[in-house]
Amino acid sequence: MIHEDLELILEDATEGMTKCIEHLRHEMSSIRAGRATPAMLENVRVEYYGSISPLNQIASVNAPQHDMLIVQPWDASALGAIEKAIMAANLGINPSNDGQLIRLPVPPLSEERRRDLAKSAKAKGEEAKIAVRGVRRNAKDMIKSTQKEENLPEDMAYEAESTLQEMTDKNIAKIDHIMTHKEAEIMEV
Repeated sequence: MIHEDLELILEDATEGMTKCIEHLRHEMSSIRAGRATPAMLENVRVEYYGSISPLNQIASVNAPQHDMLIVQPWDASALGAIEKAIMAANLGINPSNDGQLIRLPVPPLSEERRRDLAKSAKAKGEEAKIAVRGVRRNAKDMIKSTQKEENLPEDMAYEAESTLQEMTDKNIAKIDHIMTHKEAEIMEV
């Protein structure tokens, strides 16, 4: 049986690893995989009335077709700033402004661009693995210090560490699955 302080450390580690995976899923959703999605513009920041705002706070973004995005600002005076921000985001998309809304025709991905996006997805996956391992390292250090402070038996600390390692392995496997799925999605023509 594991001491309650060690249980709390393991719960915190579980929460931290879950956050790493949620962040990875969020990051993966913004990587384009052949079809237009509003998430492609999620990281676009627009200078609007002297402050930097996320695009989704000053306009609605829709994907009426698989190869077209439409950005409709709530304030028509923001059209120029939005267009400038989209071009500055270097997404490989040329905006078309008609005075009411901005159309973004999304070109099909070239083989080279697919490889670049797959490489980017892989890098984000590796960052998530590093973050999960960082959570494990911190939890392991806390387990060792708690064991010394509370004079807990070594086998109890060992059991907590082995549980922590199992959690880490499961989360690394989840990350690998997410990466493999995203890579396949990107490379699909």
